[in-house]
Amino acid sequence: MDATMTLICVPIPVHAPEEVPSLLARCARVAECGAGMVEWRIDALFAQPFDSEGEYEAALDCIALLIRDSVLPSLVTARTVREGGHCELEPEPLFHLLGEIASLQIPPRFVDVEFAIVEKLGRVPLVREGGASLLFSAHDFQGPPANVARLYARMADDDRCAIAKIAWRARTVRDCHDVFEILALRVKPSVILCMGEEGLATRVLAPKFDAFLTFASEGAGLESAPGQPTIAQLKSLYRFDAISRTTKVYGVIGHPIAHSKSPEFHNTRFAEHSHNGVLLPLLVRGDWESFKAALSMLLDDKSLSFRGASVTLPHKEHLVRFVLERGGVVDGTSAWVGAANTLVVASDGSLFATNTDVPAGCGVLADALHGAVRNKRIAVFGAGGVARAIAGGLALEGARVVIMNRTHEKAVALAEALSQDGRAVHAMREDAFECNTMECERFDAFVNATPLGMDGGPDPDGIAIPDTVHFDSDSVVFDTVYAPRETPLLKLAKSRGARTVGGWEMFLRQAELQSQLWLSSH
Repeated sequence: MDATMTLICVPIPVHAPEEVPSLLARCARVAECGAGMVEWRIDALFAQPFDSEGEYEAALDCIALLIRDSVLPSLVTARTVREGGHCELEPEPLFHLLGEIASLQIPPRFVDVEFAIVEKLGRVPLVREGGASLLFSAHDFQGPPANVARLYARMADDDRCAIAKIAWRARTVRDCHDVFEILALRVKPSVILCMGEEGLATRVLAPKFDAFLTFASEGAGLESAPGQPTIAQLKSLYRFDAISRTTKVYGVIGHPIAHSKSPEFHNTRFAEHSHNGVLLPLLVRGDWESFKAALSMLLDDKSLSFRGASVTLPHKEHLVRFVLERGGVVDGTSAWVGAANTLVVASDGSLFATNTDVPAGCGVLADALHGAVRNKRIAVFGAGGVARAIAGGLALEGARVVIMNRTHEKAVALAEALSQDGRAVHAMREDAFECNTMECERFDAFVNATPLGMDGGPDPDGIAIPDTVHFDSDSVVFDTVYAPRETPLLKLAKSRGARTVGGWEMFLRQAELQSQLWLSSH
């Protein structure tokens, strides 16, 4: 085994001795997918007392067979209930079991021993000479352990610990910094990671920081801990085998973020251009302070080599403010509309923000309107970052834009901000539709620039445009939401005979522009 290579370890739960053949077959499949180690999670075998000594021996025989016949090196784990598993054994009998497993005639490569029990008992399981090495572990599903650096030092200072592992649930992406810091100062092979969606970067970037291994599930729904990617995602989506200390890191920042297709698009582009970079989804919740703190951490951690971000809901306006406060450059269009979706970090650390939504969204709509938006009357629903980009871009192109939003004051504020240099951008109350305003003042196109209808969003079944709006074959309905491809709004518009445009084409155009910016800057 190459000690400098970060392994992918796939956990496989063991529930009953009769499962051995199917479990070994699963192990063989994950080995073919690129796993370098298997974790036999045996805690379910010991979730309740045995009725007889024979049942205990059968369970031990099952474990011995799995270790002996596995095509991969084995890590054996009996995770206690206290640390997120199912094992109900008290510390003394648990240590006796782990000692027996570690001392089998053909032992596993490693046996997981929870460090809290080591410190409680003041000893470790007895292991014969030539037996398994011990992996000391600590887990916290609430947040970071108190003084995690000191906890790591106590583990690593113990000569009986071959591998030190600490995992905790990330509260924010800023927790990832603590992981990278500990790994940078490690004194022995270590596995340090954050669980949960905010902790994904610690799992994917394990090779960049020389972690001993990272965990991946066999497939979706088979995770042994929250936030665990599948082995297919690690190998294909994130190009895990290509990640090294010099890999540049990019992110798609937003909330929600799980639906984003940006990692798939950009990591494919990076591969096509032989660019040593990886783009990760970075969940950052909604307020300015959270965004500022997260992006500051990403930029200030020089070991991370953070080189750019695609910024989505609800942070596009925050990006403009952030870059200006850090002394960076915001291009004219982004400054005017007050929103940006793309951050480029130069090799000297200087920042540049732009908005690829503007040319992408306006271009898609112009195509749908047979080549031009000038003098077209277009209703834009929403008042956030996407609405700013679409409405502002359309106004620049000479369209007659009306902004509608459930909070009318926000629509008025945006319309006033965009009504400059002779451009007329108006605001209208949505309830005006009940007075047949739409029929009296015909619109050529309707644009949904809200997250309504988005998978994983606040209202996946929602429709931004009121039911009273009249569509016909001359109407164009453009939904900027791209997941799902056919939103509730698009279905409704099609049923009424309107021409529809989905958000996927806009996504592809804006992402291609982002990719060009990042690739040309490095």
